[in-house]
Amino acid sequence: MTERSLSDVEYNYKLINERIADAAEKSGRKREDITLLAATKTVDAPTINHAISLGLDHIGENRVQELLSKYELYNLVNCSLQFIGHLQTNKVRQIVDKVDLIQSVDSLRLAQEISRQSLKHGKTTDILVEVNIGREENKSGVFEENLEELICQIAELEGISVKGLMTIPPICDNKQKIMKYFNNMHKLFIDISQKKLDNVSMTILSMGMSDDYCEAILAGANMVRVGSALFGARNYS
Repeated sequence: MTERSLSDVEYNYKLINERIADAAEKSGRKREDITLLAATKTVDAPTINHAISLGLDHIGENRVQELLSKYELYNLVNCSLQFIGHLQTNKVRQIVDKVDLIQSVDSLRLAQEISRQSLKHGKTTDILVEVNIGREENKSGVFEENLEELICQIAELEGISVKGLMTIPPICDNKQKIMKYFNNMHKLFIDISQKKLDNVSMTILSMGMSDDYCEAILAGANMVRVGSALFGARNYS
């Protein structure tokens, strides 16, 4: 962590907030209606804490081992820690007591394990159901035609509460294509919301990342997951 890198984070954080505010206004909302979650994969704890000191109040990790290695170093006094990556059932017990929300629940089996481990800790874990909106074989997430059934099944479990939806759409070469996926997700979000299911509160629609978070907000997202736009390009090897 260098003085230059910290300065870059400060500049990026300010720019991202300005862009979020602009997109929120265009979508008929306010800046405070949109949650900025920093995707912190491969980012060291001091840099994360510097971003938190600027006002960042939501961070998300993709990997269980990385989350565990940094957990004691995060400054979480005024910051929510979430898990945003693909979660294996055998890893749930390692993080369920450490995170405020799990964004990537895509099966009843995973939800059942989250329920079981949450009850062990005497807590209710908030989750988002992940939708494979692009029907990509290499991605996790439930297909939209199976979404309501899965949500209803999860809603019957103790120790777990459905708070909304999340998605990672296919990589698109133009904004029209990406907006189609985002708009479809927003429609699903509204449709489920209107059903007023027990133990389901559609309060979070998490979609949009560094390259397309403004488009996601325009389509109705109220949480965006931004990594490289905030912390710079990273080496994932």
